[in-house]
Amino acid sequence: MIYSKSEKISQIVIYIIVGLVGAAALYPFIYVLSSSFSSGDAVTTGRVILFPKEFTLTAYKKVFEEKSLWLAYANTFYYTIFGTIVNLSLTILGAYPLSKKRLKGRGQISFFIAFSMWFNAGMIPFYLNLRDLHLLNSRFGILIAFGITTFNVILMRTFFQSIPESLEEAAQIDGAGDWYILTRIYIPISKASMATIGLFYAVSRWNGYFWSMLLLTDEKKVPLQVILKKLIVEMSMNEEGMDVVTALSFSKETFMYATIIVSIIPVLIAYPYLQKHFTKGAMVGSVKG
Repeated sequence: MIYSKSEKISQIVIYIIVGLVGAAALYPFIYVLSSSFSSGDAVTTGRVILFPKEFTLTAYKKVFEEKSLWLAYANTFYYTIFGTIVNLSLTILGAYPLSKKRLKGRGQISFFIAFSMWFNAGMIPFYLNLRDLHLLNSRFGILIAFGITTFNVILMRTFFQSIPESLEEAAQIDGAGDWYILTRIYIPISKASMATIGLFYAVSRWNGYFWSMLLLTDEKKVPLQVILKKLIVEMSMNEEGMDVVTALSFSKETFMYATIIVSIIPVLIAYPYLQKHFTKGAMVGSVKG
């Protein structure tokens, strides 16, 4: 294909802009990674810009010396895996009937569901509700209390509405019911949208911190993010007691950066495998309202 001079200039400008935006988005991660492998003195004096200075693994050694870290990792995987399964199950079961015109009161139900996106009872009533349901300090409480997101239900409903009705009608002629149609027709052809919404749920579960800190009092049940916050706070309190040699090779900043890298490694590993589905399903629900 032959491009005109103006088209070539436009492409060059676009590539430059995209490159600058990509570099701006990538640099914070590179800085955190480099700082985590640098000495505390190099980080605190601002000598780390792009590459590690005075390479050391001291910060990572300090992180992995914490025995509670491994149990918290296991808890986070538990909440993320099973929580995402609960999220997707409830989202699909809510979106499928809402996508059917034959559902009586569909408009009113959809209104109240959308209404909850902007108006809710608030944090204290929500906490009291969980307390009265005996879901405090409970793994099941963490899974079910945040089992669904209204926006994702609307996205999935809209995607289901875009599926041709002829597929459902053909299955009904053969005697198929709603459960068969959902599990054998709708779910198999909705893998891209499910992967996208599932990724949203999984990242939210993995980064879950605030409510886990409030609801879980048993340290054996808390997820990784809560433990990392505790370690950082303790490190800040004990920083003044570090000797000079330790302070030069290790600091609160390097410890913090190392914990950040440790916490995001699984997400970085999983994302490339989900990227093709995420790219395909990123516009789920954006065309048909």
